[in-house]
Amino acid sequence: MIIEDGVVAGNAFDKYHSRNPIERWMVNAFMAAVRELALSTGAKEVLEVGCGEGEVARMIAAAGLRVRATDFSSQVIDVARAQTTTPNVSYDVVAVEDLRPERDASPLVMSIEVLEHVKDPETALSTLATLARPWVLVSVPREPLWRALNMARGKYVRAWGNTPGHLNHWSTAGFQRLVEKNFQVVAVRTPLPWTIVLARVVQ
Repeated sequence: MIIEDGVVAGNAFDKYHSRNPIERWMVNAFMAAVRELALSTGAKEVLEVGCGEGEVARMIAAAGLRVRATDFSSQVIDVARAQTTTPNVSYDVVAVEDLRPERDASPLVMSIEVLEHVKDPETALSTLATLARPWVLVSVPREPLWRALNMARGKYVRAWGNTPGHLNHWSTAGFQRLVEKNFQVVAVRTPLPWTIVLARVVQ
């Protein structure tokens, strides 16, 4: 786990490379849903905000899209760069509040497993709305199922199953309502135990 400026950066638990067959099945279903929704937009260029170690960026790039991936953490960007050989991915150290539409706007803006970590998710989504031309793809853990599953596997018991660094918690309906404050929701997927929302800026 990487902690930078007092914030958990990247994955507290490396779910993408788990040897547990159930965890692998869940992550594969999650990644497939993210890929399906991203490709459904027809976008050829993507800005990923909060890319962590770059797992999603590499998957999307492997599907033929050009990806610019950003994160506030220089440490986690170093890890992402070291693990990336795909030529159509680039990485930049940029915090979400420092993103600017004149420089960073993209046909598809992705923020996958990020909003649960930020202190002000409404402001973060408002920023994404200024960048999306017109698509945004966002995901969060589905609560209370996420914490219940952590408890069932004996993880973070003292925190009632809350993963380190998770500040916000939404049900699928609650997260959809949050997204609808800035976007028109087009599709929702709920691979266990996540909520993924594809939406577009209302013109």
